[in-house]
Amino acid sequence: MGGPSREREISLRSGKNVLNSLLSQGYKASSFDTGPNLVENLKKAKIDVVYIALHGEFGEDGQVQAILDEHGLPYTGSGARASRIAMHKVASKKIWLSKGVNTPKFTMIDVSDIDKEIERLKKDFVTPAVVKPTSEGSSLGVSIVHGAHEFDKVIRDTSKDFKDIFVEQYIAGQEVTVGILKNEALPVLELLPKKEFYDFEAKYTEGLTDFILPARLEAAMYALTQKTALAAHRAIGCRGFSRVDLIVDRTGVPHVTEINTIPGMTDRSDLPAQAAHAGISFDELVRRILESAFE
Repeated sequence: MGGPSREREISLRSGKNVLNSLLSQGYKASSFDTGPNLVENLKKAKIDVVYIALHGEFGEDGQVQAILDEHGLPYTGSGARASRIAMHKVASKKIWLSKGVNTPKFTMIDVSDIDKEIERLKKDFVTPAVVKPTSEGSSLGVSIVHGAHEFDKVIRDTSKDFKDIFVEQYIAGQEVTVGILKNEALPVLELLPKKEFYDFEAKYTEGLTDFILPARLEAAMYALTQKTALAAHRAIGCRGFSRVDLIVDRTGVPHVTEINTIPGMTDRSDLPAQAAHAGISFDELVRRILESAFE
């Protein structure tokens, strides 16, 4: 847990909850922060299996998975390749499109020629639109552009903090998320942020988002949303568990926006809430994720 990403503090919160659960269930568990001696420390402690509670860079982008693979240490969740693809939102979207999974249309931005790209967007991309970093979690760096005139400032500001960015079609509808656990879709959770959208602050600040579980969708739409989320998980080649974020448009069509291979395990996180609604306690959720290391 921990790690070098912008989501470090959230990872520490997730890791603490997981560690406490493992200990309460009788496992011999220890916590490790990342660093240059991570594998050495794991081997010195005679670790049998690694429970990855890292979010963002190093944890979700396949780096730590590749290191653990190299040293023959089993770990929870998706493998290095699937993690790397899932973390890169554009790579994910290309795979979904090739597999027939609905995702909003998009365009990459060449940050080396910002002026030209801004003019192209003003001319060709319909607003409202969403500007996103390609490889960040927790909605970090995400902005909504309401009119073509806003592209200039938003693209320039975002490119200062993130080296790879893209623009995505804005889909009006219900924001929902679906946890996947061992190839089964959990109940659909609807998110009603009190801010413009479900950004980092809305995710982790008490009172800024209302959670509706199960989501207010007609039965057929509800089932289709779960089916679409599971298809997105399988298309990337994810293992064990994930959480898929979607927008269900006003006609009832779900559009996948991203997939999280190591969703949060904090007190405010979506996956534990979805599991609980399905009758799966936090301890059981942790145990099932732990078992994914050997699937």
